[in-house]
Amino acid sequence: MTVAIGETVPDIELPATGDKTLKLSDLRGQRVVLYFYPKASTPGCTQEGLDFTAAQDEFSRHNAVIVGASRDGIKAQENFKAKQSFGFDLLSDKEEALCKAFDVIKLKKMYGKESLGVERSTFLIDETGVLRQAWRGVKVKGHVDEVLDAVRALG
Repeated sequence: MTVAIGETVPDIELPATGDKTLKLSDLRGQRVVLYFYPKASTPGCTQEGLDFTAAQDEFSRHNAVIVGASRDGIKAQENFKAKQSFGFDLLSDKEEALCKAFDVIKLKKMYGKESLGVERSTFLIDETGVLRQAWRGVKVKGHVDEVLDAVRALG
């Protein structure tokens, strides 16, 4: 089942950086910017994480937390976060439960080969756990500003 705008997001528990597990319900009372990226420590994913980190104080001013997710294992996520000094948690979704709930696994073509991978996507969840906005097929440049504008628009 894929979550739609206006629906409560599923409560899936996943391993998170910092030696903990995290469920989206743990973040109720705050707005959540949940972004999915294809692979830890790749150039586009690194830039996206750095952009979110640079805007983190502004997101915090609007009661929003940032959470990144990919299919990478928790060790890869820990290394990625530490190396780039991201100020937010990364989730390891090796079983693709969260990816499937948000329908971000897509057929991709690279160098003429087709494979299933994570489509760069971001979701804005309100304080009550309801999905308010979705960005799919995200291009990194300027994306964080667009998400920040949407967070501000929630009031």
